[in-house]
Amino acid sequence: MRDNTEDLYRGWRMVLAGMQMLFVAFGALVLVPLITGLDPSVALFTAGIGTLIFQFTTKRSVPVFLASSFAFIAPILFSVKTWGMAATMGALFCAGMVYVALSALVALRGPGFLHRLLPPVVTGPIIMVIGLGLAPIAVNMAMGKAGDASAELFPYADAMWVSMPALITTLLVATLAKGIFRLVPILAGVAVGYTIAAFTGMVDLTAVDASPWVKLPQFVTPEFQLAAILFMIPVAIAPAIEHVGDVLAIGSVTGKNYVQKPGLHRTLLGDGLATSAASLFGGPPNTTYSEVTGAVMLTKAFNPVVMTWAAVFAIVLAFVAKFGVLLQTIPTPVMGGIMILLFGSIAGVGMNILIKAKVDMSAQRNLVIVATTLVFGIGGMAIGSSEFHLQGVSLCGVVAIVLNLLLPHEKADAEDLHEEQEIVEDILEHSK
Repeated sequence: MRDNTEDLYRGWRMVLAGMQMLFVAFGALVLVPLITGLDPSVALFTAGIGTLIFQFTTKRSVPVFLASSFAFIAPILFSVKTWGMAATMGALFCAGMVYVALSALVALRGPGFLHRLLPPVVTGPIIMVIGLGLAPIAVNMAMGKAGDASAELFPYADAMWVSMPALITTLLVATLAKGIFRLVPILAGVAVGYTIAAFTGMVDLTAVDASPWVKLPQFVTPEFQLAAILFMIPVAIAPAIEHVGDVLAIGSVTGKNYVQKPGLHRTLLGDGLATSAASLFGGPPNTTYSEVTGAVMLTKAFNPVVMTWAAVFAIVLAFVAKFGVLLQTIPTPVMGGIMILLFGSIAGVGMNILIKAKVDMSAQRNLVIVATTLVFGIGGMAIGSSEFHLQGVSLCGVVAIVLNLLLPHEKADAEDLHEEQEIVEDILEHSK
């Protein structure tokens, strides 16, 4: 009887821990579809499905949660505007297949292959471009405009009265909060911003009242257009970088070497299949979440079963139609204020990679790679024809990799991930 009681207690602890992990990931999870115009209910569904696929691929050995990737925000916005939603989903499916290809190469040549292809001098500026390239979207939305500044959605003064408190709340929670609350600055910012917006008349709940309680999410069937596919495929380089860092980080937290077992090739495969599966339903690409890694470090919830429950809760929540519609009533200034800090933080992570890896910027080779990548990305360089061209993160990824491979350097790149491991351990040490 006592053993049954203990088993039941442990089971409920797993369930509650799963709810907590979804709570930690929730803010970032729904922010991506809200920015890109995708259905947040679909994003919840595909985050749950993607996490389950990842667990199956890695034999349920890694305690991570997969959800919406910020690296794809700008490419999705451009692709939807240029080729439409269905073609964008088809392109994202193919981007997921890039992970699958990388996993095969890692299985054949070892994890050190990724370091040779994507050393810090390449990854740092690419990640910086992601954050800085999204900066105008955040500022426009904070001032009450559409992300591309094509329309004024709210008066400037009203928008600033909402966006700045949301920003201030987010940064205060991120820096001053303790324990689990430090991991949910986005949710705190949304709560404060949304409350102020409601009092100023920015929130319209008519659609929520008219929506049923339970309904299928608005799934989208992908279509495949070559131009959209060729544009999107290079974008997968950036989240692949993020994936390696997150796998090393969760390994440092749990004290296990996931690069060896289940193997980086399996984790990459799981991430890729999760991203491709998400596109089949109309959801944003999936990536491993560092917020959840922080929660695992704080709560010591090392059992991957916790993430199974988080995935189940995400899937169930996706069918609560009123909840999904309520998320879409969040005014753009609220999201804009939060994204100022969020996108700036992404750029800061890229800069930190260069610093922690001790990339010598006085060396002309390194300076050329970083400078060209940053200006191409931030300046909006586009290469190609009207039918197909590269720009933004996709162009920067290709340019940085090609320059790194072609430009001569004094010593060959390392055959392992020791630099990435040192960067991750330093970041974890400072996050305690």
